[in-house]
Amino acid sequence: MREPEEVLRGAETIVLVDWPSSDVPDTLARAGYRVFVKGGPGPDDYNVREVRDGEVISTPAGHAPAHADLVYAFRPLGELPGIVDLARRAGAPVVWYQSGMTSAGARDPRACWMDEADSRTARGLVEGSGLTYVDSAYIADVARRIGTRA
Repeated sequence: MREPEEVLRGAETIVLVDWPSSDVPDTLARAGYRVFVKGGPGPDDYNVREVRDGEVISTPAGHAPAHADLVYAFRPLGELPGIVDLARRAGAPVVWYQSGMTSAGARDPRACWMDEADSRTARGLVEGSGLTYVDSAYIADVARRIGTRA
């Protein structure tokens, strides 16, 4: 099992399939990652989040990235098979899944808790497809810990 910091250090291009707050795409863009946002069901429904003149902006890409290193998802567990398919098409070896739930059942944009059965199901689906699965950390906090990409 790879640690979240190792996974993120090895990434350059990240595809986001939803997020709990703008902290996720903004922090990743400010940290120097190429951030593509899947904004709809169509194959061309992608935007790019990037920093221009000190501000994070979103511009239409009109296409998926040619390659991604990581696919991050903040979607219901039932959508994970489609997210795994997206990761495989993009050549992304990692799926980073975030639940947004605490162990007490409360919503929290930084939370990553999942009950054991759901966690096993998600891990089995991702790893059964030959990909690395991460669900143990809030990606924006990890990006802040490791700092800006050189």
